[in-house]
Amino acid sequence: MLFVFRFFCLVFFYFVTLSLCYSVTLKSMLQNIKEIIKALPLTSGVYLMKNAAGEIIYIGKAVSLRKRVQSYFRPASAVLSKTDLLVADIRDIDYIPTLSEAEALILEAGLIKKHQPRYNIDLRDDKSYPFIEITKETFPRIMVTRPKEKRKDAVYYGPYVNAGLVREALGLLRKIFPYCNKKTCGPKECLDFHLGLCPGPCAGKICAKDYQDNIKNICFVLDGEKDQLYRGLQGKMAELGSRKEYEEAAKVRDQLRAVSALYSGSANVNFYKEAEQLQRLLELPRIPERIEAFDISNIMGEQAVGSMVSFLNGRPDKKNYRRFKIKTVEGIDDFQMMAEVVHRRYKRLKEEKTVFPDLILVDGGKGQLSAAVGQLKILNVDVPIASLAKKAEEIFLPRKRNPVKLSPESLALQLLQRIRDEAHRFAVTYHRLRRTKNAFRNRDEKT
Repeated sequence: MLFVFRFFCLVFFYFVTLSLCYSVTLKSMLQNIKEIIKALPLTSGVYLMKNAAGEIIYIGKAVSLRKRVQSYFRPASAVLSKTDLLVADIRDIDYIPTLSEAEALILEAGLIKKHQPRYNIDLRDDKSYPFIEITKETFPRIMVTRPKEKRKDAVYYGPYVNAGLVREALGLLRKIFPYCNKKTCGPKECLDFHLGLCPGPCAGKICAKDYQDNIKNICFVLDGEKDQLYRGLQGKMAELGSRKEYEEAAKVRDQLRAVSALYSGSANVNFYKEAEQLQRLLELPRIPERIEAFDISNIMGEQAVGSMVSFLNGRPDKKNYRRFKIKTVEGIDDFQMMAEVVHRRYKRLKEEKTVFPDLILVDGGKGQLSAAVGQLKILNVDVPIASLAKKAEEIFLPRKRNPVKLSPESLALQLLQRIRDEAHRFAVTYHRLRRTKNAFRNRDEKT
């Protein structure tokens, strides 16, 4: 009997401990989600909900990202719904802000088609819903239709809910990649040609291949194939440049920028102004499209961690974020900690023969900058680098005695602040996670 009693006591103690651990973990997770929601903008955009493994489990669009995402986290009903099951699975939320709900519709549809999240429900494939129809003609046309039957000589995207929003979305795409929508038209340029919406196939202003390239690029957007779209445009721009067709190359460059703005949202609208200003002020060899930023987080040297965030075209590129446990530094030495994480990051990139960023940014002043520069020299890595000190928001550069001081209204400074603040947030979040795990471990050892 004594053995049985002890056994049940151990089982009881185990489940109580497990319950407490789960409760604390759940509380920590909910707090983290609350912080993520607070940081969401009130602008329109697409939100991507992820599980503990980092998989995208749901994609949605919103007129106001923060308000829409907040609406999911309401008290669970007596009977568990699909939304309750989704919410229980959420561990992180990413987002892409847009200038309009129509842009959000384009991105949402493409991302759902590409990632196929398990909590997204497809609409029924019947005539009550609008589709995008792309004909298979020499010069294809694009229309919004409600087909009773899908034609074999056309490709369909959808279904969608709001036909008006779909037409608005196509209007945005047509400004970037013009196409003709008339079944028959005369030999003269139409009004849409003069508005920049039609490339003028009937008037012989564009060949079939170039016209079909525009349609192919629209299909890439609707399919969510962003990487293929970028590669195609960059390749075409380089090819035109090599043939010294600079005017045509400039048109492709403008398409590339417009697509970048589409995918990166309202925060990207001023990116090229910010980046060009930053290039000029820091005397960079090229526009810093990819910037990697580092920060250190610790309390009196305890549970020290480093973070690295990556920004592409002014927007967070979270799949390339990295976290570092400090391994070689004991006590309080932020300079050496910064040196360690910078060394580990770029030693890894050298070994993997991966593309380096256009600019490295470290959080801090001269000391942090010198520590990072020293490691780049050891690794023989030649990448522009700067540091941004929080106290006076001064920018320090190698081989320059005095810091660069910019006006608070400077677009270049705002870009660096945005990236620096994200590196700090990411570092603090990881440090908090390590402290929580360490507290659990210490408690388990005592018990």
